[in-house]
Amino acid sequence: MKKILVFDTTLRDGEQSPGVALNVHEKLEIARQLARLNVDIIEAGFPIASPGDAEAVKAVAREIKGPAICALARAKEKDIEVAWESIRYAETPIIHTFIATSDIHLKHKLRLSREQALEQAVWAVKKAKSFTPYVEFSAEDATRSSWEYLVQVYSAVIEAGATTINIPDTVGYITPLEMKELIEYLLKNVKGVEKVTISVHCHNDLGLAVANSLLAIQGGATQVECTINGIGERAGNAALEEIVMALHVRGEFFQAQTDINYQEIYRTSRLVSQLTGMLVQPNKAVVGDNAFAHESGIHQDGVLKERLTYEIMDARLIGRQEKVLVLGKHSGRHAFAKKLEELGYHLSEEELNKAFARFKQLADQKKHITEADLETIVSEEITKQEEIYQLDFVHVCSGNNILPTATVRLKAADGQTLEGVATGVGPVDAAYKAISKMLGISPDLVNFTLQSISGGTEALGEVLVRIFGDEKVYVGRGSSQDVVVASVMAYLSAINKMAQEKKLNPQKDYQES
Repeated sequence: MKKILVFDTTLRDGEQSPGVALNVHEKLEIARQLARLNVDIIEAGFPIASPGDAEAVKAVAREIKGPAICALARAKEKDIEVAWESIRYAETPIIHTFIATSDIHLKHKLRLSREQALEQAVWAVKKAKSFTPYVEFSAEDATRSSWEYLVQVYSAVIEAGATTINIPDTVGYITPLEMKELIEYLLKNVKGVEKVTISVHCHNDLGLAVANSLLAIQGGATQVECTINGIGERAGNAALEEIVMALHVRGEFFQAQTDINYQEIYRTSRLVSQLTGMLVQPNKAVVGDNAFAHESGIHQDGVLKERLTYEIMDARLIGRQEKVLVLGKHSGRHAFAKKLEELGYHLSEEELNKAFARFKQLADQKKHITEADLETIVSEEITKQEEIYQLDFVHVCSGNNILPTATVRLKAADGQTLEGVATGVGPVDAAYKAISKMLGISPDLVNFTLQSISGGTEALGEVLVRIFGDEKVYVGRGSSQDVVVASVMAYLSAINKMAQEKKLNPQKDYQES
């Protein structure tokens, strides 16, 4: 079977999803998990986009070992130089440079002739090659470009030193059979193509990203660019978990395989969902809540008799092993730490202490603790950052014939105690208004989602919120058996990120009128 390289662009293209804004700490946490997942390449960001993005790419490049670390750069001198400065300390640094090649983009966006674009592409590859031996070149909007022109461009950049050529379906336009034919055509006609990796980057505007990626592999591609949960621009990218499991389950058909650690797939999906605030739809393939659920009596009967009757893959293979823990309120710290190690978590002493305290608190209130509960506690604690404002007390009054009222008390990092009271259309709205009032801010709540981590009335509730302030979106999350407390914790998480930004950039005014 041929080896397919997995190029994960969750931290670059995935973060370009509307409403997603990851900070350095969150990008590092996802990068660590991608390394555990054993992806071949991590595209850590687009350094020229902002100082924050450059800082995040640099942090990933310095810390993450194993996967190659890639930075995106337009075919411009400053882009390439900043990209190199961001990844120069990586074990295997890759500069990924690109320029559009479709007549639509050349005419309306770049206002360049084909000859000018070709010249710039060659120059960019040579410039990148002067910094690192590993250079990827992408012909943006390749699938709407002239095939003959693509042959000219790819032949020229290979001669200039490109080690990977990428064929992006930038707007999700191509169909699977066309993609296979395009890859075969390029393999037949591009000079020097046998010396380089052939990559594809498919978008999901017509829901064909995974199908296009798989047909590209059949056509001869040896690298797929994808994201966790398929997040990304517009309708998203090809979903890593779907491509990887399709190659695994139908290995004899595709005659191709990856080096992905399947056991980390579900955990990676959960982490990315939590940190980006983008929930996974229940019927999502492989990682959705319903992916291994059976409601039909006929299906249930078949699965009970033989799992293979209605399940083509084992949920345990991707780490979806839902068990009730033997751990309880009498369990000690050592047993708790050992269980986390079995689940693949390696926490620092401080993180372990915080997670154990949360576990003991939950164990006092909840009879059965599931692995999903534990994973939520751990991921929340290890991704938690400095708390400028910490929840001390919340009390709400609500009912069908009473005006919802909330009293909230916060402890600030400087030792102050803040308290506020407000009314609202419901207890959560009242609590949010009380917090905003006492802090003197008025961010817009653009999204609020609540989901149960497990079943039953005593289950943990997880809340994800997005707030908009100072022309930027901040994502917050919180979990508790009390949905009002979880809601307040999520709101405070987002506000803390906004406050940290103000602390780092004091020239900005985060108090809105």
